[in-house]
Amino acid sequence: MTVLKCISPIDGAVVATRETLGADEARARVTAARKAQAEWAARPLGERVELVQAGVAAVGAMNDEIVPELARMMGRPVRYGGEFRGFEERASYMAGIAQEALADIEVGDDANFRRLIKRVPHGLVLVIAPWNYPYMTAINSVAPALIAGNAVMLKHATQTLLVGERMARAFASAGVPEAVFQNVFLTHETAAELIAGGAFDFINFTGSVAGGKAIETAAAGTFTGLGLELGGKDPGYVMEDADLDAAADTLIDGAMFNSGQCCCGIERIYVHESRFDAFLEKAVAIVRGYRLGDPLDPETTIGPMAHVRFARTVRDQVGEALAAGATAHIPTLPGDDGGAYLSPQILTNVTHDMRVMREETFGPVVGIMPVRDDDEAVRLMNDSDYGLTASLWTRDIDRAMRVGDRIETGTVFMNRADYLDPSLCWTGCKDTGRGGSLSIIGYHNLTRPKSFHLKKPAQ
Repeated sequence: MTVLKCISPIDGAVVATRETLGADEARARVTAARKAQAEWAARPLGERVELVQAGVAAVGAMNDEIVPELARMMGRPVRYGGEFRGFEERASYMAGIAQEALADIEVGDDANFRRLIKRVPHGLVLVIAPWNYPYMTAINSVAPALIAGNAVMLKHATQTLLVGERMARAFASAGVPEAVFQNVFLTHETAAELIAGGAFDFINFTGSVAGGKAIETAAAGTFTGLGLELGGKDPGYVMEDADLDAAADTLIDGAMFNSGQCCCGIERIYVHESRFDAFLEKAVAIVRGYRLGDPLDPETTIGPMAHVRFARTVRDQVGEALAAGATAHIPTLPGDDGGAYLSPQILTNVTHDMRVMREETFGPVVGIMPVRDDDEAVRLMNDSDYGLTASLWTRDIDRAMRVGDRIETGTVFMNRADYLDPSLCWTGCKDTGRGGSLSIIGYHNLTRPKSFHLKKPAQ
């Protein structure tokens, strides 16, 4: 047995501790989930939808407690009000399309044969969720998996130790059977043992590339389906005809919000050389207006990073870039303590030889480079091991489509960034992972097709 400990980035205090399940108890939980899943899947789809929506509403009823709790666990300022709006938006959309997305595909029905394809649940789905947006990332899989008739086990990050408990408690209070949606505390070793033993029928993981590789290794030979959303180094490209005020506001917010700890955060920006100086001036002015401090203070606009070691990675990348000739534009803010409280930074004179422009930073830092034209911008945007989103800024939608077609990415934005539309598939390429969540495709990944070829008796 191991004790998991959530340490607050605010002051190093222990927020919560939980004991992990032993291997035998974990396997017993799996057995209970599998037994309950069959009964859950047999319920009418409409009933499952109603119960999941009630569970979502029960989470919303906790929001006044959740917002400061999130600040204590991972440092997001309370002024932003938590995640319930996005949490509810995603779950509601998936509930609304369930009937259509899960409907039988009627291939033919004549005097001799009826042929159709059903979508049936995998069975037991393991959701491994990250700490940076702990409610929204979890609901991406939890809501559609339950609606589709799966049982779900949620393993949440230690940094947000209490999130899974709250979700499971809320859904149980709404009537979802406790064995159907379980929160579990597992060591990496126990989780790997369960995966290798074929305990799960599908696994959805959001986290690091190293974590994704570990899951693939554990699942090798089990034929367990995997959905992996891993790292990112998302670019923005500001063209010469862009609305500079809107581009600067949105791209810098995308780079700095949540202390830069966003899966689809903007980590590098390319600006047409004719607009570079003007864009940089606007970007620097925005960041210099930030207030770094205690996330429980409503006046704070940027809080600490979730852990000192995350801030250390950012400082190392920035330090290396400066030593190699980069220019920093933001002075050290008063709240910077050299630990989890980290000043945001804008860097210029950067190159792709620097880690800060190639490796995932996952912090409040962005490098900005001038480019001559679309060709140079596309080459630089594609010069990355990752491909989650790319943000294009132009008044010409046809040009955005042409450029977007050339970018190796999962989502192309035009004149917006850092947003997850639940009607679109959330997906990536290259080291960002594989599979896709939300949209009708999310349901396809959380179910399997089952064909019926029925020969009718002779009349």
